[in-house]
Amino acid sequence: MSQIHIIGQKLENIPWQKCPENTEFPVWRYSENPIIRRNPISGVSRIFNSAVQPYENGYIGVFRAEQTDGIPYIYLGRSADGIHWNFEKDKIRFTDEQGREFMPRYAYDPRLVRIEDTYYIIWCQDFYGASIGMAKTTDFRTFTRIENPFLPFNRNAVLFPRKINHNYIMLSRPSDSGHTPFGDIFLSESPDLEYWGHHRHVMSKSSNWWENLKIGGGCAPIETDKGWLLIYHGVTGTCNGFVYSMGVALLDKNQPSVVLKRASRYILTPETWYEERGFVPNVCFPCAALTDSETGRIAVYYGCADTYVGLAFTTAQKLYDYILKYDCAGETELETGKR
Repeated sequence: MSQIHIIGQKLENIPWQKCPENTEFPVWRYSENPIIRRNPISGVSRIFNSAVQPYENGYIGVFRAEQTDGIPYIYLGRSADGIHWNFEKDKIRFTDEQGREFMPRYAYDPRLVRIEDTYYIIWCQDFYGASIGMAKTTDFRTFTRIENPFLPFNRNAVLFPRKINHNYIMLSRPSDSGHTPFGDIFLSESPDLEYWGHHRHVMSKSSNWWENLKIGGGCAPIETDKGWLLIYHGVTGTCNGFVYSMGVALLDKNQPSVVLKRASRYILTPETWYEERGFVPNVCFPCAALTDSETGRIAVYYGCADTYVGLAFTTAQKLYDYILKYDCAGETELETGKR
């Protein structure tokens, strides 16, 4: 059996629960899900699609919070164990480079990525149409906006956790002005997080039923000695609406627009009450993954039915074995994505 190893830091206090026996899939749910339920704080009806990072002796997170007026904003939360969360009472206040308040009209589906000593928040917002917003912080007290990386319309952006060939790398999904009924994952590069180019196609939706409508970025890519593990979301359409599932692929380490392997089967799909029943039913939407390089353990945070936050577990080895077993990467995946 070919072994795979996570490249990164040890995380001894990573949330964890043993894999149940006779599990068919490489990802299993935390038995106490959902870890964040309805009406978590005053003025907020639902928290879901959110992202987490290790911080100090515990964890910190940026959370998509649907306010009771229906407008989504990003709230900050802290946790000692990555499971039980305390939230700040007000949304994050963003500023411009001069320190003046500069709030988005709305903000949702944030990701949180650490590169060197800086934490970057990436979210979807209004830029005369749906597009990507970004901010940076080093202390989680001040949050400075960065120039929007792309024109409308674009969603599901996530940074790689380190530079590749001296450039920042970001995945995104160009879209249209509506609730996109299509979508592929693309990659873009920047020397300074302000000017973006060298756009490359990464991968498309497929003929696999669970991702035959559109796909999009999920967790920040996980670096391994075999390449970048990418946990993403795939969408299918039914007579009763969309269904969001999780998939996994392996990207080339130095040229990540090349997809080395791609699993034809999902790794998690809506099956439990908190995934099937909520404000938007039938959604498993991954946004963050904690990793422990010593054990290979991975804890995945995901939005459930646009209503709750769930936690699931896997290992790099289980994902890698699953990708090898069900690999469906073809000619277009192995291309560099430049035409």
